[in-house]
Amino acid sequence: MRVIAGIFKGRHLKAPTWDGLRPTSDKLRETLFNILAARVADARVLDGYAGTGAVGIEALSRGAREVTFVEKNARAAALIEANLALCGVERGYTIHRGDVATVLRRLPAGAAFDLIFLDPPYDADSVMPALEAAAAVLSADGLVVLERATRREPEVPAALTRVRDVKSGDSTLTFMTRPR
Repeated sequence: MRVIAGIFKGRHLKAPTWDGLRPTSDKLRETLFNILAARVADARVLDGYAGTGAVGIEALSRGAREVTFVEKNARAAALIEANLALCGVERGYTIHRGDVATVLRRLPAGAAFDLIFLDPPYDADSVMPALEAAAAVLSADGLVVLERATRREPEVPAALTRVRDVKSGDSTLTFMTRPR
C-alpha cells in the first residue's frame, strides 16, 4: 500500500497485521482520486471508517486543507497515527474514535465537509445512519463517496442524490450530492 500522488507520492503505508480490516486498494484509490482531482485541493475531507487512513492521507498528499479521520477500532486508529507519522504529517488532521454516524452527529454546529468518503465493512447491515449523518455535514457543493461491495445496493437517504457509480472488481464507488 502506497501513496499514489502528491507530496507524499511513493510513501509506503503500514497495513493491518490482523484480520477484519479491508484497506481500499491502490488501484481503487487511484481511480477515486482521478475522478476527484479538481475537488481535492484546499478541501475539507472526512475519511469515515478510515482503517489505515490511506484515503485521507492521499487527500492530504494532494493538497486537502484538512482531513478528519473517523475510526471505531483502536488498533486501526493507532495505525492511522503511524501512517501519518511515516509521511511526516504533523497538522491538518484530526482523528475521532467511534461510530461514524455518532461522531458526525457530535461535530460542532457549522461543521461542513467538501468531500466525505465512507468505506464501511462490506457486510454492514445498513449504512443509512452514516449516510444521513454525512448529508447533515456535507457542504452545499460537496460530494459523498461510498465504497461498497458491488453486490450490495445501498439505500440512499432523501437528503442525498445518487449521481454516479464506478465499478472496479468486487467494489463500487457510489457518488452522492445534495439534491439540486
